[in-house]
Amino acid sequence: MITRIAVVPYPPLLVPELTVRSNSLIEPVRSACLRAATSLTEAATEWVAVGVDRSGPAVVEAPTAGTFAGYGVDVPVALREHDDSTAPDPDLPLPALIAGFLRAQAGARSVTVRLLAPDTPARQAAELGARLDADGPETALLVLAEGGSRQDERSPHPPDPRAPELDETLRRALRDVDGAGLLGLDSQECAELGVHSRAAWQVAAGVAANGTWQAESLYSGTPLGITYHVGVWSRVA
Repeated sequence: MITRIAVVPYPPLLVPELTVRSNSLIEPVRSACLRAATSLTEAATEWVAVGVDRSGPAVVEAPTAGTFAGYGVDVPVALREHDDSTAPDPDLPLPALIAGFLRAQAGARSVTVRLLAPDTPARQAAELGARLDADGPETALLVLAEGGSRQDERSPHPPDPRAPELDETLRRALRDVDGAGLLGLDSQECAELGVHSRAAWQVAAGVAANGTWQAESLYSGTPLGITYHVGVWSRVA
């Protein structure tokens, strides 16, 4: 059973060695992600993570190691603690790299990463969430998911007037544990507005459909043209 869910973005800028940008913009995101990850470790030291990548569907398990060398600096990560002997996979997808990075930062023992294809249907994503919740002993879920990338002039793609409303839907869903709102996301609109991790959001909705949850919102903003939302859902006994 999953007792806690943390939703965090997964940009390389979470790793301090990879950026020289102003900390005044980035540090609030990093701090919120670390708080969310630390909250997971308080609930369980063995994590499951879900993210979206073109290589999905796939499961990446320990012992697996990777490196951020492809993003400019050779910062090694591992999905299991004390796993320094495993040769790093140079092609480890970004969601798995960030999962390994946050695992180490928060002191978790291991993380198993499930990668979904970008076009995973909402129902299939929700069913995966329900299965993860039903499997095995108590554990914690790390959801690697971002908001839109067409908000303003700093965004990597031209601004779109639909973007604020979509990000408000994500913000509200995270604040209110609104699984129905997440499952109602339009896959085409999400793809057009840069919410490529839509299916990961919907895995969280599948977990939250079982039981009662309390939410804590830790961050929501668009510091560098891409919207990031950070929050924690805790199951109420």
